[in-house]
Amino acid sequence: MDVLVQLKTLAKRKKIPQNLRLYLILEKNHIFINDGAVEPGFSQPKYKSIKNDRDEILSIYSKMGFLFDELIRFLIAGHNHDDKSRKLLYILNLIPLNRKIRLFLDWKIFDEEFTRSMSRLFEVRNGLMHSINTKVEYKKEKIMILSNEKDYEQFKTDLQKAWDKLLQIYSEQLSKTDWKKTIQNLKSL
Repeated sequence: MDVLVQLKTLAKRKKIPQNLRLYLILEKNHIFINDGAVEPGFSQPKYKSIKNDRDEILSIYSKMGFLFDELIRFLIAGHNHDDKSRKLLYILNLIPLNRKIRLFLDWKIFDEEFTRSMSRLFEVRNGLMHSINTKVEYKKEKIMILSNEKDYEQFKTDLQKAWDKLLQIYSEQLSKTDWKKTIQNLKSL
């Protein structure tokens, strides 16, 4: 029985503790466990269909930011979601995204190349936040403008690679958890 099935079974029996918080990336889907409930997580963005639309692009950055916070919270507090975890989430909301990216480099979770890539991508996010359209710069080897179709395609490819790598890193960090022990502890509650 896989982790998702076991967690859903526990949830149906109302056995998911209120103080458990986990965002899990499973083979076919993502799930979010919070406040005693198991809910669907983010769906995988369909990058080929992402339009050059400010709101659509910002939605992806929002998901990345959520994963940053969940990973930091998990690395510090584990799967417990107590008062300290809630305070940590509050503090994380006050920390700029570029500082979180740097934190991952300092903790050796991101390598230097991925950190540079994420920093460049998040500069675009900041540009979009202060714009009403996609006429923002994307600095790679040369300056590109997202409103240019060719430049946007390159940006979209880079964003997809970054998202996929972030999911991989997130999964690797959570895989260090002893899931059998975690499930057994939950069943004993």
